[in-house]
Amino acid sequence: MQLKPQGAAPTLAVIFLAIATLTRAVLLFKTGTAQVPPALWPGIFALGLWFDLVVLAWLSAPVWLWRGLRGKWGTQPQGAFARGRRLLWCWLAVSVLLFGALSEWTFWEEFSTRFNFIAVDYLIYTHEVIGNILESYPVGMLLGVVGLIGALVVWACRNRLLKPSPLLPPRRWLLLGAAVALPVGTWFVADTDQMQFSDNTFANELAGNGLMTFAAAMRRNDLDYDRFYRTIPEDKAQRILADLGVQREIMKVENKTTNGKDESFDPRRMPFTRAPKNVVLISVESLSAEYLGSFGNKQNLTPELDRLAAEGMLFTQLYATGTRTVRGLDALTLGATPIPGQAIVRRPGNEHLATIGEILHRQGYATYFIYGGYGYFDNMNTYYAANNYQVVDRTDFSKESVGFENVWGVADEYLFDNTLTQLDKAHAAGKQFLAQVMTTSNHRPYTYPDGRIDIKSPGRREGGVKYTDYAIGHFIEHARSKPWFADTLFVIVADHCASAAGKTKLPVPGYHIPMILYAPKLLKATRHDRMVSQIDIPPTILDVLGVRGEEHFFGTSVFDQQGQTPRAFISNYQELGYLKNGQLVVLGPKRRVEVFAVAVDGTASVAAGNPVLEDEAVAWYQTAFREFKRGELTLH
Repeated sequence: MQLKPQGAAPTLAVIFLAIATLTRAVLLFKTGTAQVPPALWPGIFALGLWFDLVVLAWLSAPVWLWRGLRGKWGTQPQGAFARGRRLLWCWLAVSVLLFGALSEWTFWEEFSTRFNFIAVDYLIYTHEVIGNILESYPVGMLLGVVGLIGALVVWACRNRLLKPSPLLPPRRWLLLGAAVALPVGTWFVADTDQMQFSDNTFANELAGNGLMTFAAAMRRNDLDYDRFYRTIPEDKAQRILADLGVQREIMKVENKTTNGKDESFDPRRMPFTRAPKNVVLISVESLSAEYLGSFGNKQNLTPELDRLAAEGMLFTQLYATGTRTVRGLDALTLGATPIPGQAIVRRPGNEHLATIGEILHRQGYATYFIYGGYGYFDNMNTYYAANNYQVVDRTDFSKESVGFENVWGVADEYLFDNTLTQLDKAHAAGKQFLAQVMTTSNHRPYTYPDGRIDIKSPGRREGGVKYTDYAIGHFIEHARSKPWFADTLFVIVADHCASAAGKTKLPVPGYHIPMILYAPKLLKATRHDRMVSQIDIPPTILDVLGVRGEEHFFGTSVFDQQGQTPRAFISNYQELGYLKNGQLVVLGPKRRVEVFAVAVDGTASVAAGNPVLEDEAVAWYQTAFREFKRGELTLH
């Protein structure tokens, strides 16, 4: 009895399963036993085989459909041309599968997950993504290796690929029925939620199949909170938030405008000698707190930031709301808890929201969003322009002002040089200003001008961090000579961490970011060791400026939190976390709620339910989602 596969379709099916299993094994080896204990390996590969078979059913459906329509099965190609054509098609199929495995490796290296909504988004921005890949990897060589390995596999299997299938020719309607029934059947019995077989996020991700998780991400990018997450009555949610000190105005028509100075401004509440006139908010790409010497790093990657931290106000317990730039931009402009699925920056209906830029623009401030890359990426230009920021991106920089650039953006020092030009214009026009400056150099491909730092370009993540640090120091030193410097507050904060991978779904250390308030003429050196959230930054800026509008944010000024229990919000595109009193509540799809105890080092373990904390988490996230959907975050 012949047990080995014969024929192109059965042989390719076995090759697919082998590549998928080998990919899983390689990623497991890369992750290591410290992150994924051997006890979880059987579950990874058993569940992984199930997902691989599900994907195989979908990939095989077109073959069965074609064979059913043709009425032929198991034929052997006749003649050299026909055999060569079959082998060529098989080589292309195997090469595509190998290329997919290589892509999974690079994606795992960056995000420690199978393909997800980030991969879906990257298909939209082909220029940046393809350019980034070309500048980061020897693509030509890798494609050559993929093609060569594909050719060797096909050559080794050529006899089986050219033989007819040993299966008896079935009736046409059976083939057509299988082409429909199997993929449709798997649609109902298989789901990526089945990947969650353990408390170890690495193991759950390894069990998946990249093609299946990619398809699931395409369907789940926009998640409706009320449909998928636990809810509570709206009046209860409002009472809970009020009890927590959240005194947001529900922006009805009569109170949707903001104007005038805040008469309650009192410098005695905060360490400022007087209110600044201007703010420069520097959003640093992917800057985890662990890279700063101020947080114990010994690699001397951030000498400039460490100096500014020692001279300014260093926040030691600040947590980002998400794992991508758009989440950080939501928090830094809108001061609202994240919502599931796409960030608000990328959603329709995000015009004239109660952003810090919209509020200050109505006060007569010049408001800028200045970005070193192409601002159409992630809808940034559209979002900021729709919220009354003047958008300045790399297309607005003169050629002579840019001494170095890569596909992702101009080198940060030239971004800051162009920023100085814009701020000088605002000051010359007699305008107070808010400028949000978004860096790009701490991003793959990590290339930058030579001779600036002691790490040769491309310098991987460490080089990207140290060069951005150099550029920020370069910017501050040039700003010192400006007439507006003495009246300006510099807010230096990360948009998110370099990585949020961990054994748990929302590893708390993966959201720990630094923030420095720097205004040497206005602010004495100090530290802020209380836990705060990224959503607290916009109301803090308004509070420091002495401008009304804090009531429009979900966040609270860090100088008004003394009577509140510290809390933070962390999330990915599906899980929504609420960190408070050493416990982390995680809200997930299918109305799932989990509670974890978080140790001092950030490690988490499953804990008993906490109804009070769970209701608080629901109140925050449910309210933010509903008010955005109803247009109640809009200023008219």
